[in-house]
Amino acid sequence: MANGKNNEAVVESSGNVFVDIGLRDADEKQTRVRLAVAINQIIQARHLSQIVAARLLDINQPKISALVNYRLEGFSVERLMHFLNALDRDVEIVIRKKPRSKRAARIVVTGGQLSQVV
Repeated sequence: MANGKNNEAVVESSGNVFVDIGLRDADEKQTRVRLAVAINQIIQARHLSQIVAARLLDINQPKISALVNYRLEGFSVERLMHFLNALDRDVEIVIRKKPRSKRAARIVVTGGQLSQVV
């Protein structure tokens, strides 16, 4: 790269890192991560210890540790949504026809900024 040119091809992201690296169930994995991000933001913003958070979510402390470290294999989307409810959050699911421009239907999780999450 001494001549300042980069010969590597740049590939645009699909918007889902799990799709980009070729993992199965990529939409579900991304959904679980986004839900976990919201949960972890709430826990952090409230300055909850793992023990207090575990009590609020009715799980044990090792499971909270897994959650805050994004080891999400044991957490379903439904369970994560239940955790958000336990943290006084509404979870809204909107179903609509996909735009014609999209190749495949998809699942998208959106959330407010941290100021809205607290």
